[in-house]
Amino acid sequence: MRTLLPLLILLGAASAANAEVRAVCAPATAAHARCSALIVTNRTAPGGIAGYTAGQLRDAYKITAEGSISTVVAVVSAFGYNNAEADLNVYRTQFGLPACTTANGCFKKLNQKGRQKHYPFQNIGWAEEQALNLDMASAMCPKCSLWLLEAKTNSMLNLANTVRTAARLGAHAIANAYGGNGRPGRRVQNAYHQPGIAVTASAGSFNVFPASSNYVIAVGGTHLVPADNARGWLESGFGTGACTTFDKPDWQTDTGCAKRTVVDVAAVADPATGVAAYGPQSSGVSAWLTFGGTSVGAALIAGVYGANGGAVEYASDLYAHPEALFDIVSGPGGSCSPSYLCNAQAGYDGPTGMGTPNGTAAFGEP
Repeated sequence: MRTLLPLLILLGAASAANAEVRAVCAPATAAHARCSALIVTNRTAPGGIAGYTAGQLRDAYKITAEGSISTVVAVVSAFGYNNAEADLNVYRTQFGLPACTTANGCFKKLNQKGRQKHYPFQNIGWAEEQALNLDMASAMCPKCSLWLLEAKTNSMLNLANTVRTAARLGAHAIANAYGGNGRPGRRVQNAYHQPGIAVTASAGSFNVFPASSNYVIAVGGTHLVPADNARGWLESGFGTGACTTFDKPDWQTDTGCAKRTVVDVAAVADPATGVAAYGPQSSGVSAWLTFGGTSVGAALIAGVYGANGGAVEYASDLYAHPEALFDIVSGPGGSCSPSYLCNAQAGYDGPTGMGTPNGTAAFGEP
């Protein structure tokens, strides 16, 4: 087995030029997960909104489909988030997205067992993570139904059981922006085995699983900036991939890793080119925040699967439709052997997998 350098996005402020960054969640203990979001603490802008908007993200990834209320994108996270519905709709109103409320049937907040009551106690860091996830899923699939499922704690077992609940209740895509080190027991592993459902997971150094699982779509990161080219944007790899201990899935054919290679697909993650979201602060007052980290991509990609709305077979569609992805061919300039595991190149590579969304065609069969 070959394990590579950790994702640069998880090393803090030094990894993002001119951006002061902190992880929103504390380090995890054994058998527990840590959320993957990074918050930028020194960004301000006119109107208080710094970072890419929903419209800019849709343009960068050429997303024109809006999804349907019959398609559910679920966010699985830990602990409570008291103002989730209200904060979500501040984001959606600001960027011209339709309201998504309990009253109109678009939004549901559920506990680990799938009930709309007895929510876990609030944890600000994990609540910030949830705010980011809901906003990114909204940006990509503004007419999808959104469910927020809150595990009782951040134990891998509780999170796995919450994934089971989301699948049982009928989610089309399930975003998991967290992970833990090591290889969990079979019960936890099997929770992510949900045929026909797009289960996304953020990749990173402290979040080996569930991103390492064959059953999930592992999401890496990029550096994204506007550009004077046909696309209107320029993207480079940001972070590294990894060679894991799980068996290689049939659709993955890179030869430098005999086991499952992480990642499959990518989206913006560099805090220096972060995204805007609306959520809680340590003071308890909600505000506009700027985020990076592969948490952005885990929810964004789940939203793209929702916008497609078609049949899903794990990550295989990404490998079958390279023409429907932007191939990322440069960055970040790491040192490893073989080089493609930590440097973007033409075709598959560790930092960005098969690339980033160019519309929704690679994210399910219509």
